[in-house]
Order: sequence, then C-alpha cells, then structure tokens
Amino acid sequence: MEYRQLGSSGLRVPELSLGTGTFAGRGPLFGAWGDTDEQQARRMVDICLEHGLTLFDSADVYSDGAAEEVLGAAIKGRRDQVLISTKAALPTGEGPGDAGTSRARLIASVDTALRRLGTDHIDLFQLHAFDAATPVDEVVTTLDDLVRAGKIRYTGASNFSGWQLMKSLASADRHGRNRHVAHQVYYSLVGRDYEWELMPLARDQGVGALVWSPLGWGRLTGRIRRGTPLPPGSRLHRTADFGPPVEDEQLHRVTDVLDELAEETGHIVPQIAINWLLRRPTVSSVLIGARNEEQLRQNLGAVGWALTPEQIARLDAASLRTAPYPYYPYRRQEGFRRLDPPLAG
Repeated sequence: MEYRQLGSSGLRVPELSLGTGTFAGRGPLFGAWGDTDEQQARRMVDICLEHGLTLFDSADVYSDGAAEEVLGAAIKGRRDQVLISTKAALPTGEGPGDAGTSRARLIASVDTALRRLGTDHIDLFQLHAFDAATPVDEVVTTLDDLVRAGKIRYTGASNFSGWQLMKSLASADRHGRNRHVAHQVYYSLVGRDYEWELMPLARDQGVGALVWSPLGWGRLTGRIRRGTPLPPGSRLHRTADFGPPVEDEQLHRVTDVLDELAEETGHIVPQIAINWLLRRPTVSSVLIGARNEEQLRQNLGAVGWALTPEQIARLDAASLRTAPYPYYPYRRQEGFRRLDPPLAG
C-alpha cells in the first residue's frame, strides 16, 4: 500500500481508505448498501490493516450514527494503528439545531462523534456539505478552536463547489486559522466533473482529494453491460435517485473499454476503475466500500500494479465528456489551453 501526503499537510494517508457506509445498515439508503455488524467490521478492519489500509471514513448520517458506533467497536484496542475520518453538517433531525455547521452544532457534533467512536480525537473532521446560513468565518474559527482543543487534528470539506471551498480557505488565511487540507469528492470514470474546477483549485491550494463512490454509485462493478438489463440484485434499483446521474451511452462507452482491459490485464472491472483514479492529479486516497470480506479483498486488489499509458488513454477517451462553460474553451481551443491547460483529460 502506497502512502501519500494529504494535500499540503503533514498527514500521510494510504492510497485506499475504507468507507463505512455499509456499517450498521439502517434506513432506506444505507440499508441498501449493507448491514455490517460489529463482528464483521472487526474482521474487515483486520484485513485492511494486514494490507496497510489504515484510514477509515464515516459520518454522523451514516445509519443515524450507528456506523460510527460500529467503527468505534471495530477499532477498540488498536486506536493507535488507525486514522479516523468523519463528517457532519447534513440534517440528523427536524429541530433547528439538527443541521448545518453553526458553532453550537459543530461542537456538539464533534463531541457526539468522539463518544460514538470511543476515542479522544478525530484525525480528519470534514464538513459534509456547505451551510449557506452560517458565516464562513464562524465555521472556520470553530474548527480551529476544536483543533487547538485537541479534539480534531485536521479539517476538510466534502461536496463543496469551487467558490465555497475557496471562500473557506481564504477565511482561514485571513484570520490565521487552520485551513482545510482535504476535499472529499465524487470522482469516477463516469463522473469526471471534479476535473473542471475543483482539481485545479486543489492543486493550487494544496487540498488533497478523498474520492467517494469511485465505482460510479455502483455502476462500474462489472455487472452492468451494454444490452443487458440491470441485475435483479443491484442496489441501484433502490438507490439510483440518491446518487449522481449517468447517461446510458456514457456508461456503456466506459464499460466496453473496462471489459476489454479486464481481458488484457487479468484484473476485474472494479480494480481497473479504481486503479485509473489512483493515477489522477491531486488524489490522495480513494474510498472503497464493501458489503462483505470478498468484496473488500477484491477492491484491495486495485493497488500494487499499474495500467499502461495506452490503456489509460483508452479509458480517458471513453470517459471524456465536454465540459460546460466556462471550462470547455480551456479544453477545446489552443489559445485557452496555452493560458491554463487542464490537469487531466
């Protein structure tokens, strides 16, 4: 397992991390993802540590907090061997204080997460979404106070737009506060929007990407192919509306090439899709998920080898989509490209 710097911070993270969205399995969304209990989670942590995967990601909304509890039980007695990332901001109830990133809610969210996880600190605490109702200076100052109190080590964001992330970074710089070092983002062969603005921002500002849903919300598992119906057991029957949309033709262009490369490399489709991401600029770690031990071992097989430049180029071509304005001139017109060439694609 390769270890990489998380952005421009001093924190080194494994190139693969484990997401805990399958832990506990409560509710219509997370119940469809999996129902990993404490015993199964301990076994998954065992396997991860054997392979050098030490970063585990959760959130307060994963199974209404139960995922954090299961993760805490799974790492009990070996806290010094792991890194914990968790998130807060999305609604956890109907009350006025049950959503957002106000000072009161951030403090309460961190304290609750620490209790559920059974630890005295969180290695990486991320804002799960941008809260337009709370002043950015208040958010940044509160997070800085929590760092100084020793409750969290590093901060990050998730699902921010470019201006939202940059405003947060500028506030931290202006007031001499700790700045975000990570951005947890959606990025896959069927979802390359990250490259248009967030990737250049990350390179410029030293923010590392933690990639969620690298298999395109379950579409790049190798079970979905051109001319075949969605498999009966696919979670997409219940969860497709929750995730990023993908046009059928775009998906099939990518899966056609993935099937070709599976024949050439001897690796399965998910491993190839994840391996492609690991070669992209600014990516610090790719979050993998697993319903069971078999899936976990398969996803861990995405590292330790590399696609050839020619194979990467084929995936690039199959997955490339025309960017919207104002991004497309920098990809399609030489005069624009000379001024600001894209980092990928």
